[in-house]
Amino acid sequence: MGTKPTYSSWLLLAALLAVGVLAGVPNCRTAFGAETEKSEAFSEVGVEWGGYLRAIGTVSWLGEDSVYQFVDDDPYFDGQLEGRLKNRIDFGKRWSMETHYELVALGGDTYENTLELGTLPPVLSEISVAEQIVDDERRLLDLTHILTEKERYLAYHRLNRLNVSYSADWGTLRLGRQALTWGDGLIFNPMDLFNPFSPTAVQRDYKVGDDMAYLQLPLNTGELQMLYLPRRDPVTGDVEEDVASYAAKYHTFLGAMEMDVMAARHYADTIAGLGASGYLGGAAWRIDTVYTYLDEGDGRNDILQAVANLDYAWVWGGKNYYGLVEIFYNSLGYTDDYERVLDDTDLLERIDRGELFTVGRYYLSGQVQIELHPLLQLYTTAIVNLCDPSGVLQPQLVWDVTEDFQAIFGAQWQWGGCGSEYGGYEVTAAGTTVRLAPADRVFLWLTYYF
Repeated sequence: MGTKPTYSSWLLLAALLAVGVLAGVPNCRTAFGAETEKSEAFSEVGVEWGGYLRAIGTVSWLGEDSVYQFVDDDPYFDGQLEGRLKNRIDFGKRWSMETHYELVALGGDTYENTLELGTLPPVLSEISVAEQIVDDERRLLDLTHILTEKERYLAYHRLNRLNVSYSADWGTLRLGRQALTWGDGLIFNPMDLFNPFSPTAVQRDYKVGDDMAYLQLPLNTGELQMLYLPRRDPVTGDVEEDVASYAAKYHTFLGAMEMDVMAARHYADTIAGLGASGYLGGAAWRIDTVYTYLDEGDGRNDILQAVANLDYAWVWGGKNYYGLVEIFYNSLGYTDDYERVLDDTDLLERIDRGELFTVGRYYLSGQVQIELHPLLQLYTTAIVNLCDPSGVLQPQLVWDVTEDFQAIFGAQWQWGGCGSEYGGYEVTAAGTTVRLAPADRVFLWLTYYF
């Protein structure tokens, strides 16, 4: 989980929580709700608390030729328990501090067998393993600590948010661990350079935070956002400029359209992005294009990525419906011969950094949401690799059991022929040929919000 000292981070968390508790006794806005009567001593301090407790259960079925065949080819049973405690302290109208504390325990067959297999190339491990452990190996601050580590389970805690903000008429400055989302992709999002969600993510409520300096400036013609994100080299552990990110995005209006222009220096690569969005009748459309000039490309000089989507809501048969369709292009991906991916360092680096989740070039995806009942929603997401063809189908049933308790039951099923991305393709690693394909699975998420 990292080698950098964590003692100062935990002392800061303890001090922050102490301030929150003391400030919250006389005037706490509990669970992000109504504010109680303020005392004179804390008239300029407002405190908010919230969070959730979550349990996740997963059963996965791996292919007969999967890399995991060498340890266990039976169905994999996995579980995860996690809790998040959120705190926000407002010091007057200008200053605020935000903290999110996470406690996670996970384990089961996938975790145990991954340890037994040892270190895997990212295209093998990240696509095949059901659970991904968050660490701070690349981040400026190591705010993650392992509590216990056994053969079948692991428990750790971390700070996913720890930042201070100053807001004024001229804009907002925020320093520390925070999350930022750029781009208008709904399933794939190439303009989101910083911890984007996987296209098959079950929940998209909280992104993993990064340590950065962020500046937002409202302008007469729009809004300008700028950031600096320092990182550590995972090999040396030192802060290096060639793994840092400098980025800016300008948002403005052009008639009825909204426009985004982005420029970034990201892991020593030069990136430019252009986005537009608007309305077509009752539907909303969005287009993002991202061009990357590689600093040290592996046989290529540049990368082009683009996403375009259209979504629409309607009523039919007395029920509410929502649908979207999206096209994604990635010139870094392959149309066939996927066995070459283990030799493509440009592709593997982006998968390892969590910026890319697929190895193909052309994708068509969509989602349909049906409100079966005001408390019961059915989501069905489909992703198709247009070159194979192959794809993944992910239905989910979301039940708001109570105002604070939610249950999600779903499945993920891959289809495609031999040699396709989702149907499975052969790669050779360490002299052994294995068939690589995502596992079919069913899952249950239970979340209590407070």
